[in-house]
Amino acid sequence: MTSLSPRTRRVLAAAAAAAVVAAGTAGYAGRHELNEAWLKYQWRDRHYNGAVMEKALMIAGGNPAEAQNESKEAVTIEEQFAQARTAPGIVAPGAYGNAFAQLSSMPRTSGTWHEVTKVPYNEDDTRYRDWYSNSSGGAGYGAGRITGLAADSANHVYAAGADGGVWRSSQGGGKWTPIADSLPSLSGGDLQLSGSDGALWFATGEANTGGTSYVGSGVYRLANPATGTFSPSDRVGGKELESTTIGRVRWGGSTVFAATNRGIWYHAAGTPSGDWSFGFAPNMSYMPQITDDAGKVLVPAGSNWSDNTSSGATNAAYKNIVNDIAVDPKNPKHVIAAIGWRSGDTYNGFYETNDFTQGPSSWHKLSVTLGGITNTSDVGYTTFAFSKTGDRLYAMVQQPSKINSSSSLAGIYVSKTGSPSGPWNQIANEQQLHNSGSALDRKGYGVGVQAWYNQFLQVDPANADHVWAGLEEVFETKDAGSHWNAVSPYWNFYFPCWSIDPSQNTCPLAGHSDQHSVAVGTAGGTPVVFFGNDGGIYRRPVNGKVNANGNATDLVSMSADGTLGSLQYYSSSVGKDPSGTGMVVSGGLQDNGVSNLRKVAPDGTNGDTEMGSNFGGDGGDGAADPRNGCNQLQEYVYLSVYVTNNCAQNPGATSTATATSWSLDPGDPNPRFIAPMSLDGANPDNAIFGGEYVWTASNVWKARDSSVMKKQFDLGAGHSATAVAMVNGAAYVSWCGPCNNAGFTRGIATNAGGTWHQLTLDSSFPNRFVQGLAVDPANGNHAYAAINGFSRRFTEGPGAGVGHVYETTDGGQHWTDISGNLPDVPASSVKRLSNGGLVLGTDLTTFYRAPGATSWQVLGSGLPTTVVMDLEVAPDGDLYAATHGRGMWSIPLP
Repeated sequence: MTSLSPRTRRVLAAAAAAAVVAAGTAGYAGRHELNEAWLKYQWRDRHYNGAVMEKALMIAGGNPAEAQNESKEAVTIEEQFAQARTAPGIVAPGAYGNAFAQLSSMPRTSGTWHEVTKVPYNEDDTRYRDWYSNSSGGAGYGAGRITGLAADSANHVYAAGADGGVWRSSQGGGKWTPIADSLPSLSGGDLQLSGSDGALWFATGEANTGGTSYVGSGVYRLANPATGTFSPSDRVGGKELESTTIGRVRWGGSTVFAATNRGIWYHAAGTPSGDWSFGFAPNMSYMPQITDDAGKVLVPAGSNWSDNTSSGATNAAYKNIVNDIAVDPKNPKHVIAAIGWRSGDTYNGFYETNDFTQGPSSWHKLSVTLGGITNTSDVGYTTFAFSKTGDRLYAMVQQPSKINSSSSLAGIYVSKTGSPSGPWNQIANEQQLHNSGSALDRKGYGVGVQAWYNQFLQVDPANADHVWAGLEEVFETKDAGSHWNAVSPYWNFYFPCWSIDPSQNTCPLAGHSDQHSVAVGTAGGTPVVFFGNDGGIYRRPVNGKVNANGNATDLVSMSADGTLGSLQYYSSSVGKDPSGTGMVVSGGLQDNGVSNLRKVAPDGTNGDTEMGSNFGGDGGDGAADPRNGCNQLQEYVYLSVYVTNNCAQNPGATSTATATSWSLDPGDPNPRFIAPMSLDGANPDNAIFGGEYVWTASNVWKARDSSVMKKQFDLGAGHSATAVAMVNGAAYVSWCGPCNNAGFTRGIATNAGGTWHQLTLDSSFPNRFVQGLAVDPANGNHAYAAINGFSRRFTEGPGAGVGHVYETTDGGQHWTDISGNLPDVPASSVKRLSNGGLVLGTDLTTFYRAPGATSWQVLGSGLPTTVVMDLEVAPDGDLYAATHGRGMWSIPLP
């Protein structure tokens, strides 16, 4: 059995015990990264050492209590990404809209941004098969999370990125063009073509409750999608659906319905004019006041809604989540809805109206049974799919009471009458799907373990018995559920066809995991089906082929040409290429490892044919030696740090003895999911890291184990570092703890003045997340802090506030707000330039403040309006921006 670090043991134990997912805003947990860590080590042991881990609990010494405690410690995961934008409050409707309006009127500097990562990203790149890489797993060419898909019968396909806007291909996939970059929100909720007039409807505000999602600015309608582009004037209605999430848009006759986190809304399908009409919500007392553009109240504030951080406003985040809407093809006034919170609530269940025009009172909760489950709190996140004629209705149901087990899937069901009242027959459960060619292991990470996060369901328009079901994997049945095939498995590592040696690997493309969207269309006139997931888009024929294991042999990635620029970066790292030509640019990605690109030129072009994935899983924060960009520090998650001196280039390490990267994991007791790290700005041989403790490392590029990590300061029990910065040994570390709405606290520690100590932050310093720090190279007492706040995809309320950049000149004793004319928008990264200017990365764009100036400008032109997570200044003088939805970009500094 592989020797694992203490932190890895804790991570794996947590995966085996299954993370506790609490209801309400304190429990937005994503668990797949931890479980993927367990799986990753499991396949290594199975294939390399011949030993199978029965469960990660064994790693923790077989102590159930220890494993359960570890599991509870791990519950936050992706929620931490969102906490930065919400705690200690929740987001006011219209906050992004107001910030976008301010942004639009600001002056801009000269200069043009270049898309650095507009190249194929090969997650199976044979150059990077080191011990800590997932290369050879079968994902192939990847992109970022795709939350919406739509396709027609003329080879047009449209894709919505999680925070990447809308993309169009006119050849059935490939040669993608962005068509929504002028909108105030690129967060993709759903994407649908209207059957009556062919218009493309884009619902903004991703509805996945996994944490790295954003609220939107409403719904947009593009009348000519084959040739046109979206503009703000295409918004349907007014601001009624601003700052919401929208999971589905569906048609019924001349009406379009929207399933939102604020209930059901509907609108005339043929025009963008006129307000959205409120349809139904089960818990009106938790609804905020919603008005139209003229101030007319469409929905009054409920008695449990509050304009402060009380439990009423907090709980409102999940009290009216509509997961799906389905309109009866036989009767467009007959509408059904799946409403409910993934962790269970009394209002959860199936709802129905036989005439939606009669208002909210026409809706009622159905009395149905799904196997042993009644239509109550144990019916969670659900997706519906009618057959084309409406004589059959399918449902995929998540079961809240199982959310802490290896699978929370209740099953896939069919009503053969097409009636939502049933009777409902189960046609698939976890075990059946596992036996259909799945790559998942039931011992800790079974089929449907993320049924609360990744779901789609699609009936073949030409065959009511032919259904595709998306969970972590894609399953297909052609006989209404009597037999299933895992046509797109999680990966290939478990299968006998797999080998790390490309010449011996006979597995077909597996595709990426975690499915979110599906569409049936054409490519070259042939009917095809598209799958959208955490790794981009994959396509296969509607009537495709499978191997003996039930896995598709004709799956193709739609990201192979590198034009689908939807990658979701957490960080960027830049250094000189050791070849002497250009830069090495690397970055940690949501669920897509770490990308590595060589020989990048100042104009954004590069001498590398494609990016490779040199570290697997989720990529976290990172750092690169500016003198040699292949000297890299990369994080998996939770401060699991690795060092490499050759970009982790390796044709196939089969043990740690042959690896070209080494673990420096210090075993910190309380790091954040994406824990911060940085090099010393004056001495890049030294580094600083933050968990509960502040850690530093000298001569870090020569390190081979965690002994290089030296504990410098305890931030305090329950505290976790959110940002770090160090120049000439002078360091600042920000922290939070608790980090959510329940008792939120924050602070900053520093050694400015010679010894480590906590700063006393007075009331003028915002009580919000400190997400970025920078130190003046000429003066360790001179520093800057970037303040995050306000948005989280499905919470609303106050919490938006001014004050996003603060400055100290006395080692943190006093801070001054230097936000000036900045919009009120969350800020994540601040850097002081060599000329004394400042650059700031925010949720909308990057800003620049010239030396000696007090006002800010938008930096350059051409950068999509999306989340800038990290800014890095390269040795060639360019600034690199890591966006969380539109890849990596660069611009020459002013």
